[in-house]
Amino acid sequence: MTMILYGIPNCDTVKKARRWLDEHGVAYRFHDFRKDGLEPARLQGWIDALGWEKLLNKAGTTFRKLPDAQKEGLDATTAKALMLDQPAMIRRPVVEAAGAVSVGFSADEWKARFAA
Repeated sequence: MTMILYGIPNCDTVKKARRWLDEHGVAYRFHDFRKDGLEPARLQGWIDALGWEKLLNKAGTTFRKLPDAQKEGLDATTAKALMLDQPAMIRRPVVEAAGAVSVGFSADEWKARFAA
């Protein structure tokens, strides 16, 4: 099964992650969830595995620009709707590999996980 890296190509963290994978010869397929879309069922799988709190990027400009009324009282349903409507609110990159899903990039963690 090929690793799939989900993200947005102009995201600095996604760029670092892709560079790391290329430098370490790790095969992957890139999925731009802004351009290629994101199925609700796939996002729900990530939420089930990681929790919506870990996936929702509250530090990003897209989230910060939301009206306060939308930021208050978030739960799994409203967070999922926000992430489907504006995929830039998903913390990046999301990686599906070997039946597991993870979010974010850490060279040390990835070395242990993918470069073995």
